[in-house]
Amino acid sequence: MVGRRTIPSGSPYEQTIGFSRAVRIDSPAGAVVHVAGTAPVWPDGTVDPDPLVQARRCWEIALGALAEAGGDVSSVVRTRTFLTDRGCEAAAAQAHGELFADVRPASTMLVVAGLLDPRWLLEVELDAYLDE
Repeated sequence: MVGRRTIPSGSPYEQTIGFSRAVRIDSPAGAVVHVAGTAPVWPDGTVDPDPLVQARRCWEIALGALAEAGGDVSSVVRTRTFLTDRGCEAAAAQAHGELFADVRPASTMLVVAGLLDPRWLLEVELDAYLDE
C-alpha cells in the first residue's frame, strides 16, 4: 500500500496555488520525500542580502521540512540549487558542503534568469529516501 502525507510550509498561498513544502510517499520499499523549492525567507518575511546567509536559511527550512517528514540530512539523495547570479556559487557551495560533505547526494547547481522575489539570490530543493 502506498501512502501520501503533505508537510505544509505555512505560506498563505498554499491553498491558492495548491502546493506543500514537502510530500512524503510511503511504500513497502520505503519512503520518498520531495521538498519543494525553498527560499531564504525569515518568519517575519525579511531576506538577508548575504548569499551565504540565504543559502544556510534555505537549507535550514528544507531540512526542517524533511525532519517533519521523518528524515534527516543522511536521508538526502538529491539536491538542486538555483542561483540568480553566478557570483553566488561559492557561498552556495560552502553552505551545501557544510551539510552534505559526508552524505554526498547527487547535486545540481543552475543559474536561472530570476526567482519569484528579486531579493532571493538562490532557492533549493531536495529529495530524500527513508529506508524504514
